[in-house]
Amino acid sequence: MFNLAPIAVPDLTGRTILLTGAGRGIGAHLTRLLVDHGAQVIAGIYGKVEETDLLSGSTTVSLDVTSQQQVDEALAVLDGGLDVLVNNAGVIAPIGHAADLPTDSLRHAFDVNVLGVHRMTVSALPLLKVSKGSIVNAGTGAATTPMEGWTAYCTSKAAMHMLTRLFAMELESDGVRSVFIGIPPTDTDMQGSIRQAGLNPISKIAQRDLVDPLVPASVMAWLCSDEASSRTDVIQDVRDDFFKAMMNLGDRGDGA
Repeated sequence: MFNLAPIAVPDLTGRTILLTGAGRGIGAHLTRLLVDHGAQVIAGIYGKVEETDLLSGSTTVSLDVTSQQQVDEALAVLDGGLDVLVNNAGVIAPIGHAADLPTDSLRHAFDVNVLGVHRMTVSALPLLKVSKGSIVNAGTGAATTPMEGWTAYCTSKAAMHMLTRLFAMELESDGVRSVFIGIPPTDTDMQGSIRQAGLNPISKIAQRDLVDPLVPASVMAWLCSDEASSRTDVIQDVRDDFFKAMMNLGDRGDGA
């Protein structure tokens, strides 16, 4: 279904990168890539995380993006500035039809996917303005395509999509870049919840056909590099021809 492969990650030596949602899935793989390519990484972890060598070499901090106190404490760990903020934390719950969901049940998705991104970005801006750094927001095609049962996810990610564009427009004069990167269906815990709900075509994708987390992680790592300044588009996607041209696809056929 997907013909995608990880891309080469440039040298990131000397760059300081803070990311949220680093405890599992794409975030954990991204942490590993960033560390392996020389970056100083502050990995924001929410809740209890299973022991994994994917986080070794990073500085891990407790980071709930809905808490200003924890955001401030994470930023206080930084020593020597910040080059890139990666807003990777995200939630899809609750999954259910729009008319069946209590209004207040949508609050947490917006707190994490929108307000959390705003909170992290505003808090990190003084450092990013000094470095003329970058903001990389983990997005999704669901931000622009309605998917049955994903009221909380689609609407909150759509708001994040516009928030990214607003930051890009308003921070351009400060030399701070803001990017929303679309991520295809990837083999993470979130996809397990999607399959269990079974409410739209994405839920029917077999686990073996999902994208390897290393694919979006490698693209996001590339976006943390100096080379990424060559890409001026605010809205990008892992499946863009630009990134696919960097993938060593060989004779992979139709599988991920």
